This record gives sequence, structure tokens and C-alpha cells, in this order.
Amino acid sequence: MNVSRDVMSQASWADAERILCVRLDTLGDVLMTTPAIRALKHAWPRRRITLMTSASGAAAGRLIPEVDEVLIYDAPWVKARSSHVDVGSDLDMVQHLRRAAFDAAVIFTVYSQSALPAAMLCYLAAIPRRLAHCRENPYELLTHWVRETEPETCLRHEVRRQLDLVATVGARTGDERLSIAIPDTVNTAVEDLLAGLIDAGRRFVVIHAGATAASRRYQPEGFAIVARRLVEEFGYEVVFTGTEPERPLIEEIQAEMGVPSHSLVGALSLPAFAAVLARASLLVSNNTGAVHVAAAVGTSVVDLYALTNPQHTPWQVPHRVLFHDVPCKYCYKSVCPEGHHNCLRLVEPDRVLHAAAELLKGPAASTCTRGVSLVHAGD
Repeated sequence: MNVSRDVMSQASWADAERILCVRLDTLGDVLMTTPAIRALKHAWPRRRITLMTSASGAAAGRLIPEVDEVLIYDAPWVKARSSHVDVGSDLDMVQHLRRAAFDAAVIFTVYSQSALPAAMLCYLAAIPRRLAHCRENPYELLTHWVRETEPETCLRHEVRRQLDLVATVGARTGDERLSIAIPDTVNTAVEDLLAGLIDAGRRFVVIHAGATAASRRYQPEGFAIVARRLVEEFGYEVVFTGTEPERPLIEEIQAEMGVPSHSLVGALSLPAFAAVLARASLLVSNNTGAVHVAAAVGTSVVDLYALTNPQHTPWQVPHRVLFHDVPCKYCYKSVCPEGHHNCLRLVEPDRVLHAAAELLKGPAASTCTRGVSLVHAGD
């Protein structure tokens, strides 16, 4: 957009009071969109934000204070949707959006996703203003088109990408932190839970060893070494978190580490998980949604970062991003296409312990340790 068109675009959004934010991905993606949602919410008075997201993303959406309403829509063009497609539910969503009479829609995507299916949905719902990044000319599907230039000319952190998008219609914020609000009742319950788990006066580290994509999982034996040394050499208690299907993985790690630890696998709702992370001294995790929850509550992170993509590093918290550089980096694959997992497998536990030691000392600058330079925010 040129300057005059920027001014016109911003003016045309000034009276948009009911905005639909479309983010059809999962928990971490929704959290990384919260600064942009905050910018939209605070740009003009009386604005109401509805978030349309997946069933997974909705769990995060309900904890975002800037969001007034959450709509669950598992879109047929999103990988997480079931293979059983009920066209009727898609037609019903169009009618629901028409009845809601939104003034504008902002479609948030990663650069490898097309915004056009969601744009068509919003077009059919007669939403008069429709904003998104798009690689090809959307013609009438978008009224406000920001041409897609990634990765050819630049790579941005996912948070920055979405902030830049809403800035084209005049929505900016001085607070670019991730956003999450934990209910008081959950905080109280987690305090009681941890009091019965952690010895009084001892600090603890959370280890989140799972990830939905096999390509983003650090080896269990590496986690076991790190966990054992955190207990024996650092004097911290270790708490493992994860989903119920990850229970066998966590039990394997606990057995191999050979010293006492705690497991909250399958026991925590998302709000409770956030409350546990808010009280932890550190999170050690694969690159998964847990990292972004930790960033939202301000907890330091050692991120075992498989080089599937470069845009999702921890945002505005002290962190260390650990990986081994490989020629096949940025594959965007859920399963390692080379079969060797070297971008994570060759990260020695000593490096993980060294990163943890640096962060446990206190405030530290964000660092990408060794290898290629990843896109990530400073503190």
C-alpha cells in the first residue's frame, strides 16, 4: 500500500465496532496472535472482538482478555480437521456469520497458508471489510489486501507478522506481549496442588517432553539426563507435564532418570497448565504450544527447537533456542523427511543444562545458541 491508500484504509476501519478475527490453527498460533488482537481491540472505542478458531485454539481463546466471544470452526482446509467432512456445518457457519453482522474480518495465517478459503467464507457472509496477507490477487474476496512477500524477501516472527498486518488498518499497540488471563479460582487450586507436590521453599522446573509432530520431539534419553542433573546438581524439583497420550513417554523418562520427580500428565486444564508454568522457575520444552503459554505468563524457556520452521521462537521472555544446524532445515514437515532428526538428536544434554543454568541465574538476554540465526524477539 502507498501512503494515501494507508490513510484511506485506516479511516475506513475507524467505525468497525464488531470485528471477526479468524485464526483457525492451534493453541500456540492463537497465543502468538494475541498482540495483534490487542491492537485491534484498543485501536477504537466500543470495539467487540470475536475469535473464530479450531477446537484446539478455542481453549486458548477463552483465556484471552481482549476476546469477547469464541466461535469454534474446524475448517476443511486446515490439517487438524477430521477427514469426515460435513458440508452442512460449513454452510451453517456462513449463515451464522451473516446473522452476526460483523463490520470487518481479519484473517490471520502463516505465510505457507492461503487466506482465500477463509476470505470466501467471510465474503459469502457479507462482511464488508476483509483483511489478510495473500500471495495471489484476491480480487473481490479481500477489500484490504497485503501482498504476501515471505519467505522470498523476508522472514518475520509469527507475532510480528500479525502485528504488521493489523497496522495496515491503523491498529497498533504499545504492549506487544502475549496475552492470557488465569481465573482466580484456578490460581487458588494450583497453589493447593503444588503445595501438596513440591517441598516447601523448593523451586521447580517444568519439562514438557511431548509434541504433536514427531519431527519436533527431543529424544527421551536426553530429557532423562537433563531432568536427573537438574535434581542432583541444581537442587531443583522437576515436574513433567503433557497430555494423556504422552503418559507412556513421560513414564519412560521418569524411570530412566532414576531420581524422584513429579508428573502432572493428563491432570491439567489449559488454565491450570498456565498457572503451573507461571510458578515455575523455568520451562524446558520442545517447540510446541507449551513454549507460548510460558511466554504469555512470563516464564523463561529453554526451547529445543527442531528446524522445521524459523518463526515460532519464544516471544519477549528470557530464553535459549537450542538446535543443531542441518542442510535440510526449514522443511515444514511433521515427520523428519531425512529420518535422522539431527537438528534435535545432535543437541547434547550438556548444552541444555548450560542453557538452563544461564536462565536460572536470573534475567538474561534472549539468545539463539549456535547454528543458523532464527527469527526471534528480544526481551
